[in-house]
Amino acid sequence: MKRYLARRMAVMPFLLFGIASIVFLVSRMTPGDPLVTIVGERNLNNPEIVAAAKAQWGLDQSMPQQYASFMKNLVKGNLGTSFSTRQPVMHDLWERLPATLELTIYALLGGVTVGIVLGVLAARHRNKFIDHVSRFFALIGSSLPAFWAGLLLLYVFYARLGWLPGPGRIDPRGLAPNKVTGFYTVDSLLQGDFGLFKDSVMHLILPATVLGWGVVGIVSRLVRASLLDEFSMDYVRVARAMGLRERTVVNTHALRNALLPTITIVAFTFAFLLTGAVLTETVFSWPGVGSYAVNASRTLDYPAIIGVTLLGGTAFLLTNLISDIAYAFADPRIRLS
Repeated sequence: MKRYLARRMAVMPFLLFGIASIVFLVSRMTPGDPLVTIVGERNLNNPEIVAAAKAQWGLDQSMPQQYASFMKNLVKGNLGTSFSTRQPVMHDLWERLPATLELTIYALLGGVTVGIVLGVLAARHRNKFIDHVSRFFALIGSSLPAFWAGLLLLYVFYARLGWLPGPGRIDPRGLAPNKVTGFYTVDSLLQGDFGLFKDSVMHLILPATVLGWGVVGIVSRLVRASLLDEFSMDYVRVARAMGLRERTVVNTHALRNALLPTITIVAFTFAFLLTGAVLTETVFSWPGVGSYAVNASRTLDYPAIIGVTLLGGTAFLLTNLISDIAYAFADPRIRLS
């Protein structure tokens, strides 16, 4: 185990180095001028302001010089300063990451829970009504665009019915809780403000539903397929022959083995949700990493673009490592080597 972890951790910096290099080159080749963001469109015709801005941000250097300077700062843990916010990118990401993590975790927990329940029911009632319902949810979840689903839910449950609040993390007239974890649901409880806790939970329902809908489809179909495979195994036949209740056979014996493939999928899904919540955060005005990435792409904010990409790459590498370790612990037949 220790050797495996050491090898994986040793490879990660080189992978992140490669990701950073590719993103650096691609961002520089993207059409557009970041000086519009830095100095403003009105000042583009002022040579003195443009020259001073280029010198300040290192844009007057050649591409190899910019790359060398970028890598030198990256080794020191410095991702640079955002063109848009004028703050260090690491600071911006650290401020916005809790909002994205909170949304992602609730979406993943809800999606995995509902997906497992639907998958079990679909497997136990194969080719019956509940199986068709599960298949329908999987199809909708995998094909419905997130921005369209978000706008639809906002229109129905916020604009028309008024059952749920609109965009944002809390009511705009309210005050955010004192920051401890950055999770409003947790910090409001630590603060003892149950009204704020309720408000933050209500604001989470719609975006978490949109983000987690696709998870439901993936997990439900995977659990269904895995359970059907387990039902054909000898140990399940023996358990049934012993007269055990079907619920006991499924929940106690078959489901545990059927969930093993789900571990890897859930790990990758978490990383995907963490970095792929761009549209959901934009639709619901969620001040997380996704909306930060949208603004960075729109304004050609090179340091912010690279910072978000490295965060995503790190998330994928870490979740892949954690899923391998969890799989080995869950299945004694697997040995890390």
